[in-house]
Amino acid sequence: MSDKKRILIVEDERQILESLKDFFILQSYEVLGASNGDDGLALGLESSPDLVVLDIMLPGMHGFDVCRGLRSGGYSGPVLFLTAKGEEVDKLTGFDVGGDDYVTKPFSLLELHARIRALLRRAEKEQPNEEVYAFDKISVNFTTYDLKVDGDEVRLSAKEMELLRFLVNHRGQVLSRDILLEKVWNYDTEVSTRTVDTHVLNLRRKLRDSPPNRYIQTVHGVGYKFVGGL
Repeated sequence: MSDKKRILIVEDERQILESLKDFFILQSYEVLGASNGDDGLALGLESSPDLVVLDIMLPGMHGFDVCRGLRSGGYSGPVLFLTAKGEEVDKLTGFDVGGDDYVTKPFSLLELHARIRALLRRAEKEQPNEEVYAFDKISVNFTTYDLKVDGDEVRLSAKEMELLRFLVNHRGQVLSRDILLEKVWNYDTEVSTRTVDTHVLNLRRKLRDSPPNRYIQTVHGVGYKFVGGL
């Protein structure tokens, strides 16, 4: 069996798609390609790639919908968005639907490769300390991405699950927004701290962690502390 990492590239501009395929084949990856959203989703679910490079503006199914479809179909590998858009709202939407990183066109192949290597390294080493964690009426399985709240199945985005996993693995510790950006988003300064706040807000809502926030506490001026189960 080949030990090459398998990358799926979903890009409708034929020249870009072929250039990326040629480049990453030369870098010793196994590369699959699709030129529209529907084919990209089908190929992603069928081939189980180690990483997906996904354009946002695609014919047929939109890139965000492809990502949603991958996540709902059980794909848990990294998704890196290619986008010509620079607005923060588009970047935040990409994270919310389960994306892990983004590169804005035009981009350098070397930068793209560096981002991909970082995502693959993180995917290999970020295994949960605990596969299953339960507290109060909440149980979460970090291997199967299953979350139940008071017996109801609740769907989390991939990034929300990563955030919850990091909080659980560091429960009782005060975690600054900068630490969360670095460890969960793999960024130092490029993503706004509002991204963290938005994801914490969504996570609290899905955990039914209403004020006074029994599980994820705000440490004013610093960040957050997870106390569920303590």
